[in-house]
Amino acid sequence: MRSGARAAIVGAVFAAMVGVAGCGSGQDDSAGPKDGASAGSGDDKPSLKKVKTGPPSAAEVKTTAHAFLAAWSAGETAKAAALTDDSGAATTALSGYRTKAKVAKVTLDAGQASGAKVPFSVSAQLSSGGESVPWAYESSLTVTRDTKTGKPVVAWKPSVVHPDLAEGDTLKTGASEAPPIKAVDRDGKELTASEHPTLKTVLAALRERYGKKAGGEAGVETWIQRAKGSKTPDKTLKVLSKGTPGTLRTTIDASLQRTAEQQVSKRTKASVVAVKPSTGEILALANSPASGFNTAFQGSYAPGSTMKIITSTTLMDKGLAAYGKPHPCPKYFSYGGWKFQNDKKFEIKNGTFEQSFARSCNTAFISQAGKLKDDDLSKEARDVFGIGLNWQTGVPTFDGAVPVQSGASKAASLIGQGGVRMNPLNMASVAATASTGTFRQPYLVSPSLDDRTLAKASRAMKSSTHDQLKKLMKLTATSGTAAEAMAGMSGDFGAKTGSAEVDNQEKPNGWFSAYRDDVAAAGVVPEGGHGGDTAGPIVAALLRAG
Repeated sequence: MRSGARAAIVGAVFAAMVGVAGCGSGQDDSAGPKDGASAGSGDDKPSLKKVKTGPPSAAEVKTTAHAFLAAWSAGETAKAAALTDDSGAATTALSGYRTKAKVAKVTLDAGQASGAKVPFSVSAQLSSGGESVPWAYESSLTVTRDTKTGKPVVAWKPSVVHPDLAEGDTLKTGASEAPPIKAVDRDGKELTASEHPTLKTVLAALRERYGKKAGGEAGVETWIQRAKGSKTPDKTLKVLSKGTPGTLRTTIDASLQRTAEQQVSKRTKASVVAVKPSTGEILALANSPASGFNTAFQGSYAPGSTMKIITSTTLMDKGLAAYGKPHPCPKYFSYGGWKFQNDKKFEIKNGTFEQSFARSCNTAFISQAGKLKDDDLSKEARDVFGIGLNWQTGVPTFDGAVPVQSGASKAASLIGQGGVRMNPLNMASVAATASTGTFRQPYLVSPSLDDRTLAKASRAMKSSTHDQLKKLMKLTATSGTAAEAMAGMSGDFGAKTGSAEVDNQEKPNGWFSAYRDDVAAAGVVPEGGHGGDTAGPIVAALLRAG
């Protein structure tokens, strides 16, 4: 019985009891209480049953879980939903399990409970389009206590039905909305999730967007259709019958992709991207762990001192700094009420701008904050480096952010802190722009396939600024903070390191952004420490392989 109905019955009983107490047996009580009894006292007062509280017992967990799974398995949707704390949502999901996911029958077996959590195995039969196949997976549920009724119930959430379901997602079976694809690299070599696990989410996103354009024919599948507005691509869970894949050519270099995956796998957490500066083509991307969120394309981190690539162009464009010119690098510099310092509080007495860049002197950049307008850095990032211009790469990406800020936050932005946010794709593009002097939007699939308009920066880098920037990055790569990682590098190359401090982290996020000839790359190692030691070897390995 639902809690609302139970409350109504209790209320009716209470009203009846009050009525009986008022009427008595017809005696005249106008004289007041007899035998010294006080008004309202005695056994004629109604008593309501106390609602049980506290976590459910082991017996309640077992009984509730088994009852819920038995009702679900039997197709008794209303009964199963009534055993949850959200019968409406449970009814919709469990009904859709039969009608939309086309589950003909299902057997659910509960495992050993761990506290209030009960794992269970699912053995189902899918039937659609003349195809019928078995489907097995594992899920779990948690038993909680209903605060209104005191009864043990299943805490409802979409993942009870399937562990990969999120709020707003729908489980479907039928002709797939996107035909399968055979993604190939720039030379025609097939790219598979089994060979390149880190590409799994990217391949899924490519299929969702280009399955039909690639010319494939849909098969029959069970898949998760993501909620509207979700940045996570749909996910195929079971193939009932294979369709015919269409071939989709990407810009990936399979050999460089393997190198990227090998390099990041050496770290618990790391991401890297390589691009071709002359065209903007994305050559490789990799994340560790390989599964899950695509940090390389969609991450949002403070880039630390790699941001000084953009800051330096701003200062040189404004005539506030120049290669070979004196530039202050004190131990400390205060601005906007904040006191900034350099790593290990170093200073460069009578130093030049290139020395400050190569050693990554924070105060050398902070000291110029008062000479810049609040939007100068934001404009340079957008107008020259293309940051935040809504990139059309072919898959979902975060395209960087350099918000207009003032005071101490503006000063922090100059060294890649404050509100500045980037990912390896953004910083690989920054390195590519530093290499050529012109922003070319990164892309994974040729825009000619779907007539996408690639983002364009409003201007190229000033020639004199570009020449100086390359000299700054070359010096950093040969005798500055990037020298160890870039040792032995030949050709046209340059680099910049970064270490971004994050609240409540013992170590900073390590960054490295660099280029060599027609390959530019950037990487981040969250909580890794100094960028030259952590992200540096990863990026340098790609530059050597490329």
